[in-house]
Amino acid sequence: MLETLRNAWKVQDLRKKLLFTLFIVIIYRIGGNIPVPFLDATALEAMISNPDNAGGFLSYLNVLSGGTFSQATLLALSIAPYINAQIIIQLLTYALPPLERLAKEGMEGRKKLNKIIKYTSLGIAVFQSWAYYLTLKNVGALDYTEGFEKIFSEIVIIACFTAGASLVIWLGDEINDKGIGNGISILLFAGIVARGPSALLQLVTLINTGEVRYILLVPIIIILFIVMIGFIIFMDNAERRIPIQYAKRVVGRKMYGGQSSYIPIKVAMAGVLPIIFAMSFMAIPSIIEMFAGRPETGFFAFILRIFSYTHPFYATLYFLLIIGFSYFYVSMQYNPLEIANNLRQNNGGIPGIRPGKPTSDYIQRILSKITLVGAVFLGIIAIFPIFFTQITGINIALGGTSILIVVSVALEMVRQLESQMMMRHHRGFLE
Repeated sequence: MLETLRNAWKVQDLRKKLLFTLFIVIIYRIGGNIPVPFLDATALEAMISNPDNAGGFLSYLNVLSGGTFSQATLLALSIAPYINAQIIIQLLTYALPPLERLAKEGMEGRKKLNKIIKYTSLGIAVFQSWAYYLTLKNVGALDYTEGFEKIFSEIVIIACFTAGASLVIWLGDEINDKGIGNGISILLFAGIVARGPSALLQLVTLINTGEVRYILLVPIIIILFIVMIGFIIFMDNAERRIPIQYAKRVVGRKMYGGQSSYIPIKVAMAGVLPIIFAMSFMAIPSIIEMFAGRPETGFFAFILRIFSYTHPFYATLYFLLIIGFSYFYVSMQYNPLEIANNLRQNNGGIPGIRPGKPTSDYIQRILSKITLVGAVFLGIIAIFPIFFTQITGINIALGGTSILIVVSVALEMVRQLESQMMMRHHRGFLE
């Protein structure tokens, strides 16, 4: 990875893109430290840092925002509205024929879909800003709670949070156009990495307490994280290759075909999206709690109790949802029947498998097996820190998700740098 970055730095065009990406990241981090007026964020920060709320929806939003959510700054919502809008539009693409037609219209269709996603994210940002305002009100973080001052401050606070979410989308688009990598992913990566020093400081603080269990547990945590990084890298590069053989055919005086190739199917092709989908679903009771409050007794109190990350039901349902959303995502991205038809049209086939439906069924069986392996891998990464937190009392409940995001984005960025360097160092036809 370091070698790739060093070689990319030597190319003037890539160096400009890297510097521009770094410039946007710096702006993002500066915006994440601009306070919103009429707020006292210490009460919210105390609530999120409470061990009872670790691993919950607010902690999840805090991870996505790189810690700015707990500080109630301008970019507190960060990329959460955009991610939710993407999830909603992706689901509707397979349910509404007009959106499905747009998805199949190539570049122009994708541009229109991106506009729809941006408008949807704006609406979600307004709603989440209002919900966030109510959360701040419930924890006593507002300066004004009565009269005209209360109405004016509410409008300003909601407008600031909405503007911050829109700014994040614009910064991500700028990286897509003039920088390196996927803009939204890079900003998410930057936010999580920015929390690294505070996490290390927390571990150092635990060691300085002098308790024997912390002195033993902190090295174990570091080793587990290193092993987890290696495991994620291994699974990210793992793929199943389906062999393809193209038949020979004569066109005029030339013979075409006869080559052997393969269809690569990545084991972890869904990436971190199933975890985000599952976390969004698991957060529904917490979102309702923001508006209705937390009852002491009754059915809803029971629901909130079993949806607490310390309850075994939470981890079990979370794991099953990750597997379910993994299959759902793969079914949206891969169409075995379409692949089989394309192979037949190009005189290609899988050795030992008849063209048409047998080929489609064969690819579907392989997809099901590979998806299960990738889904179990994601589930282990997501729930292992939760169990570790319950056993040790040290809050790393969302550590696995953070590492998965950071490693996946870093590997994808390195791949893009390598592909662009190969394009620029391709030998000409006359050499």
